Amino acid sequence: MSWTRRFPAVPAVLLAALLALLSLLAAAPAARAHEERPVALPDGSGSVPRYREAEPDLLVCKTDRPAFERRTAAFPEELRQRNLALYERCEKSGYRHLQEAVDAVDRPGMNIAILPGLYEEEPSLPKPAGECAALKAPNSALGYQILSYEQQARCPHNQNLVAILGKTDLQIEGTGASRQDVVIDAKYQKLNAIRADKSNGIYFRNFTAQRTTFNSLYVLAGDGFVIDDVLTRWNDEYGFLTFASDHGLYKNCESYGNGDSGIYPGSASNINDGRGYEVPRYSIEITGCHSHHNMVGYSGTAGDSVWVHDNEFDANMGGASMDSAFPGHPGLPQNHAKFERNLIHDNNADYYGYVADGTCAKPPIERGYEQGVVCPQISMPPGTGIITAGGNWNVYENNWVYGHRRAGFFLSAVPAFIRGEEEWSKQTDTSHHNRYAANVLGKDRSGASRPNGMDVWWDGQGRGNCWQPGPDGSTPGTLPHCGDRRGEVSGASSRLVGEPVKLAQLLVCADYSVQARKLPAGCDWYGARGLERVETQIALAVAAVLLLVGGVLWRRRLRGSRLGTAASLLGLAGLALDVAGSTMPLVGTAVPALALLLLGLWWAGAGIALRPTRPWLARLTLLLAALTLLDAFDKAVLMIPWIPLSPAWVRALVAVVWALWAVVASARPTTEGGDDPEGDRAPAPPPPPPALHTAATPDPA
Repeated sequence: MSWTRRFPAVPAVLLAALLALLSLLAAAPAARAHEERPVALPDGSGSVPRYREAEPDLLVCKTDRPAFERRTAAFPEELRQRNLALYERCEKSGYRHLQEAVDAVDRPGMNIAILPGLYEEEPSLPKPAGECAALKAPNSALGYQILSYEQQARCPHNQNLVAILGKTDLQIEGTGASRQDVVIDAKYQKLNAIRADKSNGIYFRNFTAQRTTFNSLYVLAGDGFVIDDVLTRWNDEYGFLTFASDHGLYKNCESYGNGDSGIYPGSASNINDGRGYEVPRYSIEITGCHSHHNMVGYSGTAGDSVWVHDNEFDANMGGASMDSAFPGHPGLPQNHAKFERNLIHDNNADYYGYVADGTCAKPPIERGYEQGVVCPQISMPPGTGIITAGGNWNVYENNWVYGHRRAGFFLSAVPAFIRGEEEWSKQTDTSHHNRYAANVLGKDRSGASRPNGMDVWWDGQGRGNCWQPGPDGSTPGTLPHCGDRRGEVSGASSRLVGEPVKLAQLLVCADYSVQARKLPAGCDWYGARGLERVETQIALAVAAVLLLVGGVLWRRRLRGSRLGTAASLLGLAGLALDVAGSTMPLVGTAVPALALLLLGLWWAGAGIALRPTRPWLARLTLLLAALTLLDAFDKAVLMIPWIPLSPAWVRALVAVVWALWAVVASARPTTEGGDDPEGDRAPAPPPPPPALHTAATPDPA
């Protein structure tokens, strides 16, 4: 059912508030992430490739035999002998660079074996020359060219150390005892270490790829891929990037030291769009992986239909995120990710200091990635477990989420124009039907207490979102609960727009740029504390206005009333508590709700005291009191179902009208007794006309 049908009589004032908010958000800078040529999602006719035990068709090795023997000396004897036999063969008929072997692939279903060693792919490293140096293509926001597939094929090493273009059912495997025995190193001279483009059925196994200016292993427009026991590290952006792909499997992988995420299944095939929670299959499966010491362990703009289970995401700034915030990604808005049985813990790193001190402005090779530096590429709240920034029909069940200083789960909406879609019908199309159930929050697998700062942070927008009972700290204070069956929600909310102060925080915090060394002032994600925080600045501004208006109103209209004076003191306490609470990022809802309660009592008492002299202002004041108390109830006790906007929006609009009216009323002159001879009481009836003289009236003379 559409919002228009559900709320045919939404007051014009509420729609005006929504329009004002969207206009404000429209002023935010355009978001940019992974930019790629226009690409269609696969047709889904492929399948997940299987590992082949067959002997390799092509071999890659270096010719330094003593170095090779040192590398293999500690291998188990059987594996060492196999590698020695492969080396004998490779010396005679093998290749010295992986790209040479890839270029020699002449049929589907071939296997390439890479023997232990360091592969810097020297022939691929030089900068483009001749025709390749003069390609005409648009530039991305990060400065690299967005090349067509034909341009990639013509100049494969403009951006890629190893380019795998249009190969089918190719298997590439390291033959070492561990994934670090074979290392493919781009030395920060290429955008990608390995790019597999339009190469269906590709299988990567048992090696390391590292040190790029974008990502180590990139699979684009592939129907069928496996990433098995591969390590990626020390990249400006991603460790693993799979984009516009289907029938994919990540297993037993590891990634660290990346400026965006270790694992990024962006624009996974959107096969479940339009379905509910129950789906026939997922486009990509991620299992047994460990992603740590990145900006975020897992991320995915339009990460659709991804099944993420039995992984570990820890020691990042954020454990995992999915979003609908960046344009140019097929499959938006994001939908149908499923997270279960993952360890998501202690994601409390804060790498923004490397942006502030200029480390990230140095060339990549000088930044110190190998010593633990990470240069965060986008804005995100450090200390968070799972972030959903505009997603639908996601399921988070049976995960361990603990040890985060900010929040275990973070859910916010993203208006569609942020991703470049201007239709009004789409502006509230995200953050619906996200299910958080049966997770272990604030405890590790042994049962030891490892609390999150709060378990749930939610901006309040969306319909059909639900959480398990009893999170330890949440904002809002009471959340809609998931039923026993998927699709059942108790106390369901249905909000067009989130809470105003939270949206202001998100807007301010999003104004980040690693390239410009721009860390938004006022956002605690980047270190703002106390009076520096935008929430506190808003609270101070509101408190100053209400203190001034309330003080004048008390002096001119209420100081003669005991009730009015007592109510004004409650209002003063409420304003002070509201400002104090705003300085504490993890305050939850108790303090704000108590502040609203005191403010509501102030306006209730003032309204009653004003009734004899200012009946219309009294009615408006009592309305404001009711809305304020309703807002406190909504935040701390129960989110009121089926209303399109939080009471905070209506309260804010009424408060503006009330403040203006109260100022005007206070400015009018009063009598000695404090009454207003020109007030808004009903006017006194006019005096009767003077009596006329008649013949019966005695002559005063």
